[in-house]
Amino acid sequence: MENSFSILIIEDDVLLNDMTKRLLTQHGYCVTSAYSGSEALLLIEKSSFDLILLDLMLPGIPGEIVLDKINAMMDIPIIGVSAKTDIDSKVNLIRNGADDYITKPFDNQELLVRIEAVLRRFQKSTGSNNGKMLHFKDLSLDTEAMEAKIGNTTIALTRYEYLILQLLMSAPSKVFTKNNIFESVWNENFIGDDNAINVHIGNLRKKFANVNPEEKYIQTVWGLGFKMQG
Repeated sequence: MENSFSILIIEDDVLLNDMTKRLLTQHGYCVTSAYSGSEALLLIEKSSFDLILLDLMLPGIPGEIVLDKINAMMDIPIIGVSAKTDIDSKVNLIRNGADDYITKPFDNQELLVRIEAVLRRFQKSTGSNNGKMLHFKDLSLDTEAMEAKIGNTTIALTRYEYLILQLLMSAPSKVFTKNNIFESVWNENFIGDDNAINVHIGNLRKKFANVNPEEKYIQTVWGLGFKMQG
């Protein structure tokens, strides 16, 4: 497979880093390796990448801090890598801005499929702007600039928060099921784990409340899904 995607591997295990680099290189990716968080952050400042594989158990700067720093610098898809298999670790990683999560030891084919899926979702999200404004109450969404405002106050959104909000605001009176949201935002069928959606909806509500605590914008329709709250 030939492609022009550039991937940064942040992994302190030299053997695993090298093995992963060889695998991805064989499948057409341009791969750069970093062995610590500080080295990775220096590379990110100097070069551009299409996706990052981030080990959470790093020496020096922990992987969670590296994740925060990368998200503060730019919007780039990140797949977290960890030996932790509990659901809380996965949910916290998504809440903190990762796009996916894979546990060690991982299957090579699973890693390749996850990378392809995340890149596909990212391309779809960055290419889906339709050049118009959406409005609901005092909330506006500029789909060209991918910017949300309540009144004149800009609200910083992650990519998935933006995509969920864009979907809900596209038809404010419609109830979107979790399957609707998964298919539109993640380009996948709903598989029964709604933690990701709940986390992003919760984050949106908090951000809205920080600007206008007197107003409600997103309604939970119990047993069905979500809609804009009239």
